[in-house]
Amino acid sequence: MTDLGRDAPASRTVDRGASAYVSAREVAARAGVSRSAVSRTFTPGASVAEDTRRRVLVAAEELGYHVNKLARGLSLQQSGIVCVVVSDIMSPQMSRLLGILTRRLQQAGRVAMVLSLSGPDDDARLVLQRAAQYRAEATIVLSGTPSRSIVRSCLESGQRLILISRDDPETGPDRIRLDNAGAARAALLAFVRGGCRHLAVVTTEKQTLSLAERSAGFIEAARAVGIEPRIVSRGVSTSYENGRLAGTELFTGERRPDAVFCVNDVTALGVLDAARHDFGLRVPEDLSVMGFDNIPEADWLSYRLTTFDQPVEDIAAAVVQLVEEGRDPGGDPVSLSFTPTLVWRSSVRC
Repeated sequence: MTDLGRDAPASRTVDRGASAYVSAREVAARAGVSRSAVSRTFTPGASVAEDTRRRVLVAAEELGYHVNKLARGLSLQQSGIVCVVVSDIMSPQMSRLLGILTRRLQQAGRVAMVLSLSGPDDDARLVLQRAAQYRAEATIVLSGTPSRSIVRSCLESGQRLILISRDDPETGPDRIRLDNAGAARAALLAFVRGGCRHLAVVTTEKQTLSLAERSAGFIEAARAVGIEPRIVSRGVSTSYENGRLAGTELFTGERRPDAVFCVNDVTALGVLDAARHDFGLRVPEDLSVMGFDNIPEADWLSYRLTTFDQPVEDIAAAVVQLVEEGRDPGGDPVSLSFTPTLVWRSSVRC
């Protein structure tokens, strides 16, 4: 039987016009050793004489040989590939999480395969079929709007599944959640301590799990202290423009709020610009605004937005640990929760 880890060809560096592939057999012939010696040289922890190792490495360098790790991994039923399914890839918070997560996976020796969906109606099964061809060790589905059929397809195919901030009802996946409701309660307390009493919350018409938990948590906390907040829902997704429109709605007329909680930072930036540039309001003297996510723009001098920071480094580290530890098919799924941290800047009255 062919040993894919040893015999699978690897690409030759372009040298003197060569376009062929270099195999372990060619390296062995060049070094004057056996093919098994070449395999042991490129296998971490394997025993090989120092002289043999040196000859193999010199021959590999001269020929431009690289180990075909994918083929070797497939022969061991370990491809090293982790699929990451994301739909809102252009949003600042999602791109931040995706960047950190893929970096962490790469540092752990995994290859992150990002599957970007354009919306909830994408052909999820087709996407998963493509991923299955590479025998991914696990699939991570990020928060947002990837279709629930993605989750069902993964489970039906027996894939290890990790969900981040999702409320899919299927049993079996590992889950990572944020304490969004707790953060929303902290936002309410910060407004009240600053003397704000006319409160509003800005969200979307079609809410993801995270956005729904944030808005519902804030509304519940406000009502618990006898305040009925004004609720503005704009668009099917969060955006700067929807925040600007929400601000226009809030600040027109006599029922102007003195504090606004936005379900994410992008929306909050739109609200801030509407308040300052369209209505001449002073922040935080006339209006306090708080967001969620702590995207880089929140710290810009033009905004200095008070917000909640998602512990994306901790989340990414937890995902990598779940992937590396693995789980028996019949084992209990893991559920982890992380607490966002309040980042105090100058958009909220003290």
